[in-house]
Amino acid sequence: MSDYILTYSKIKFFPLEPIMEDIKIEDIAHSLSLMTRANGHCSHFYSVAQHSIHCYKEAKSRGYSKRVQLGCLIHDASESYISDLTRPVKKNLPQYFAIEEKLQSVIYDRFGLGDLSDEERKQIENVDDTLLHYEFETLMEFPIFDVPPDKGMEHEFSLRDFASVENEFISAFKNLYNPEN
Repeated sequence: MSDYILTYSKIKFFPLEPIMEDIKIEDIAHSLSLMTRANGHCSHFYSVAQHSIHCYKEAKSRGYSKRVQLGCLIHDASESYISDLTRPVKKNLPQYFAIEEKLQSVIYDRFGLGDLSDEERKQIENVDDTLLHYEFETLMEFPIFDVPPDKGMEHEFSLRDFASVENEFISAFKNLYNPEN
């Protein structure tokens, strides 16, 4: 029994003891472009990568900093290494939360966001919740909140092929991430 997963780029990745240098945006983009939101219960295939791209675009439309935009793009990156659990299950597994938080923290560190302020984290969370509402309203005909949250732009939740989503995710990342800063 191994303690690692093999990533798309053929890295032996240890999700419980992540090594920062083993985190590759190409692995994250590829994996998230093939993972469904809402555990696959949408009206059509809609990936975590599509959600992440919409979060990034929403943050940009609100005039949030590039750091917050990048944070929105990669806020679910840990799922590419450990998958996700539905909220009712996740809330009953505190150990999963600890694993997810540790891994996401290493991912943020890897891409220069280890020092996100509380305000920046709140902005990312708000954008995530906003997209959750409109995704469920559109893709499941079930609004999450009684009062729809304010949004900075309209979003298109149509079916897309995973390769185009993967490429858009990587392109957005390259526009936002500058390792020299």
